[in-house]
Amino acid sequence: MADILEKKWYVVRAVSGQEHKIKGYIETEVSRLGFGDYLEEVLVPTEKVIQIRKGKKINKEKVYFPGYIMIKANLGGEMVHIIRSITNVIGFLGETKGGDPVPLRKTEVNRMLGKVDELTVNADMAAIPYTSGETIKVIDGPFNGFNGTVEKVNEEKRKLEVMVKIFGRKTPLELSYMQVEKV
Repeated sequence: MADILEKKWYVVRAVSGQEHKIKGYIETEVSRLGFGDYLEEVLVPTEKVIQIRKGKKINKEKVYFPGYIMIKANLGGEMVHIIRSITNVIGFLGETKGGDPVPLRKTEVNRMLGKVDELTVNADMAAIPYTSGETIKVIDGPFNGFNGTVEKVNEEKRKLEVMVKIFGRKTPLELSYMQVEKV
């Protein structure tokens, strides 16, 4: 029986921002319809990020591949139809029109799962790699919402020198890594 239900990794395309909710829908719907044996794992790869809100550090989980959910399943029987019919599921990655979903290759799976492990390990290192010339958005402080360009990266002070256009004039700001995000 085991080889009949051989499971492979597939990538389900979903509405971005709804990944965790859709993961729950997939799990409940599959077991409700009696296909629990066909599904081994539903995975939303996330990374821990530290943000500063109102001067406080907040640990947040950020979806690493927005709009994608990994599932390890056997897509026999009604499985493909069940998953496709779930709210906010767009389809499978790599499928051709009317064709079957294409499983991920072993190397891709290892790379993605390795990335997931790596992200869990590196959660404490809050070094965010920004480079000069990169466009960023200020997400904290008085200039929240402004876009700017990274002029200098100061590794020791863990600060960025950012040029922000305010009222048509370029103004240099010194911001911490936590106060900005990539655009």
